Amino acid sequence: MFYGWRVVGAAFVLAAFGWGVGFYGPPIYLHAVQAERGWALWIASGAVTLHFLIGAVVVANLPALYRRFGVPAVTQAGAGLLATGVLGWALAGEPWMLVPAAAASGAGWVAMGAAAINAILQPWFAARRPAALAMAYNGASVGGILFQPLWVAGIAAAGFVATAAAVGVVMIVTVALLARTTLARTPAGMGLHADGAAAAPTVAAPASGPAWRLWRDRRFVTLAAAMTLGLFAQIGLIAHLFSLLVPGLGAGAAGLAMAAATAAAIAGRTMVGWLLSPGSDRRGVAAASYGVQMAGGAALLLAGGSEVPLLVLGVLLVGAGIGNATSLPPLIVQAELAPDQVGRAVALMVAVAQAGYAFAPAAFGLLRDPVTVTAPLLFAAAIGLQGAAVLALLAGRPRAAPVSRGRGRACSG
Repeated sequence: MFYGWRVVGAAFVLAAFGWGVGFYGPPIYLHAVQAERGWALWIASGAVTLHFLIGAVVVANLPALYRRFGVPAVTQAGAGLLATGVLGWALAGEPWMLVPAAAASGAGWVAMGAAAINAILQPWFAARRPAALAMAYNGASVGGILFQPLWVAGIAAAGFVATAAAVGVVMIVTVALLARTTLARTPAGMGLHADGAAAAPTVAAPASGPAWRLWRDRRFVTLAAAMTLGLFAQIGLIAHLFSLLVPGLGAGAAGLAMAAATAAAIAGRTMVGWLLSPGSDRRGVAAASYGVQMAGGAALLLAGGSEVPLLVLGVLLVGAGIGNATSLPPLIVQAELAPDQVGRAVALMVAVAQAGYAFAPAAFGLLRDPVTVTAPLLFAAAIGLQGAAVLALLAGRPRAAPVSRGRGRACSG
């Protein structure tokens, strides 16, 4: 079997830890800190914002870190920082202590996030990269399914500190083993090329030019805007969703509901993977995925914090689009831009989107009602932002063929 698929398996595990601890964990940390310390909501929300903002800075410099230190070393350092940061969340006795904790967790988790997984698999896959990325990214959803109820049950049974320490130790040991074995090998070192072609010649890709030129491309600008708007809505909603579900469902059931949302993300990503043919309208599919999430936001809005069937329906519909929000934009870039532009465009798009959604938890925290358990403005804002993302996606579609002025007939060339 081509060794690259073993790398996919390792990336799957990295994604499970990265998202389970660094992406789906902060909303639960927010609730735990607020419940145990009694601090104002904006303090914990601001820490979640800092977590994602620091991550955006690091992810923009991830390629340089890989060049200087290597993928295995950066990945191990990321796991160590993430574990240390989460333990800092649990040990924080004063609000200011959340600052270094959030900085460490935010810097660490991106070494196992979307850009990292893409960089790890890039040398191993070319033609089959979409399939490899889809399989690896499913680890993110599995991480959400496993870790969200684990965090809730562990905190309830043993406390936040003990749970954070246990998860951190397991993560550090597992990532170290993968980094020193699977990730330490390269295609060149094994006499291989991408997709396992042993004898295929290596063709140098042409220079893609400076990154600023992408900002003059309507396709890239609309896609970056759509990804930023959609993820801003998604992250802002997810950051507060667990604590908003607890009054109506209870902590245990709320944790299971969040896990069900990640299961729906796997189902949504898998369905799109089956239906997305090479000639399909990928922007249209992405817009439809946001439409499903808008319907979920409407269900949560109508639930009023207490109607259990609507709460469950809303969580599942929102969850169905979680995976597509991160996996579809790179596929759209691959279909619309030249091959030599894809890597740089994806990296820039992810950095811009993460820098934007870093402020989503704090911004959405301002929309919560401090007196009641309902949050109508929060859900309405999520629906509006996702609608704006749909408009941005549709605005970037290829323009219609020009019409000949001579005979009034459409040009065929």
